[in-house]
Amino acid sequence: MHSLRLILGDQLSHSISSLADTDKSTDVILMCEVWDEATYVKHHKKKIAFIFSAMRHFAQELRAKGYQVHYTQLDDVDNTGSFSGEVTRAIERFAPTELIVTEPGEYRVLNDIKSWNCSVPVQIRADQRFLCSHQGFTDWAKGRKQLRMEYFYREMRKQYGILMNGREPEGGEWNYDNQNRKPPKNGLTIPPTFSSTPDPITQEVMALVEKHFSDHFGDLEPFHFAVTRQQALQALDKFIQQRLCNFGDYQDAMIQGEAWMYHSHLSFYINCGLLLPLECVKAAEQAYRCGNAPLNAVEGFVRQIIGWREYVRGIYWLKMPDYQSVNVLEAKRKLPALYWGAKTRMNCLSQCVKETKQNAYAHHIQRLMVLGTFALIAGLHPDEVNEWYMIVFADAYQWVELPNVSGMILFADGGLLASKPYAASGSYINKMSDYCKGCKYKVSKKIGPDACPFNYLYWDFLIRNQAKLRGNHRLAMIYQTLERMDKEKILAIQNDSQLFLRALGNNEGV
Repeated sequence: MHSLRLILGDQLSHSISSLADTDKSTDVILMCEVWDEATYVKHHKKKIAFIFSAMRHFAQELRAKGYQVHYTQLDDVDNTGSFSGEVTRAIERFAPTELIVTEPGEYRVLNDIKSWNCSVPVQIRADQRFLCSHQGFTDWAKGRKQLRMEYFYREMRKQYGILMNGREPEGGEWNYDNQNRKPPKNGLTIPPTFSSTPDPITQEVMALVEKHFSDHFGDLEPFHFAVTRQQALQALDKFIQQRLCNFGDYQDAMIQGEAWMYHSHLSFYINCGLLLPLECVKAAEQAYRCGNAPLNAVEGFVRQIIGWREYVRGIYWLKMPDYQSVNVLEAKRKLPALYWGAKTRMNCLSQCVKETKQNAYAHHIQRLMVLGTFALIAGLHPDEVNEWYMIVFADAYQWVELPNVSGMILFADGGLLASKPYAASGSYINKMSDYCKGCKYKVSKKIGPDACPFNYLYWDFLIRNQAKLRGNHRLAMIYQTLERMDKEKILAIQNDSQLFLRALGNNEGV
């Protein structure tokens, strides 16, 4: 009896469940680059190059460990272009008695696997790299009126004993987010992110991407991502040693020309499997225990991984497939050309899109409070926004992208995930960045042709959606302010918003 074991492009972990109990003398490992996955959205060039290079390096590591690996490259003559086609070919060639695969991270891929008409039994194993199982999250959610991340996070801390002092949280508080909102200041020294030089495997992949995906969004070069586990571990160590100490204080700050700030940039590697979430958390905790990083920084990093990351995955599998079509606010506007780099006078958006194009990355405040807030207050359709986020970020897979965009950013789920919409005026961006200094709009102006569009669009968003949002207790004071607002000012806000949104929809340049 021998098996065929399929490894997907986001399962690049030597401890992946589909590799457990492999008989290296008889079992075959199947890995394949397929057109279906490369093109179901037009992924950023750097994203495709990163995943394919990491896959090829992982296959090389498996061979070095004695595994029999059958690897299909994208431009192989016989490549069928789909997972099902490559599995069928491999079954015909190797005649296994069963197919083993770890559960995919995305609902559509799982459905695809379940639809395969395989000639051998298919065993789908749980993905044990995540810290909360599907059943565990379902059990936690059962009977709760609100599924708030904070309470889930506390349970995860207790379960894994992370930053705990007995049964109490380290330092006496569960959450130090109120210490993690410092605006940027002059004189910050921000270490460069991890950088590697492309080896021959990566160079070959980059040539492949340039040949076949030249019309995709994004800059392919310079390419500096980690593409092996060893490099990813170096990236983790670099973050722990050089940036973690300041991560907490400045995790919400944005500086023009500083794309990476003090963030970890490890989501690329955790989400594809080169790093394991728990090892990253424990490395950060160890830095705190040794006195090398403050509690507010370490707790904030830990919360992102064992709190937020696990939570959004739980929401995704709990609510799919309906979750991908939620649109409670009935947003309808198409994604404007400025998200693809068209010229805009809004410096904050220009900078965030430019850095996304260059790096296939933007840190979480850029994603949420600039790119995301504008999409929210401009009323962009969730399908359009979700597709863009899937395309442009190298760490994006639907299980993590969809709840973040439809839930956190767009409030399209009506408050299942977030307790209020993350709408904001230009004052927030001005406080947390230096973008407004280089903007042709004036953040101090609320209405008029020179006013920051975030200012009047913020109020217009609240006016447009008041029937749906007025009952939200966290917006009560804001709606009281709106009620006291002069009617002429409200008309001016609506007029400015209509003019702006009309120009935006016509891609006239705003």
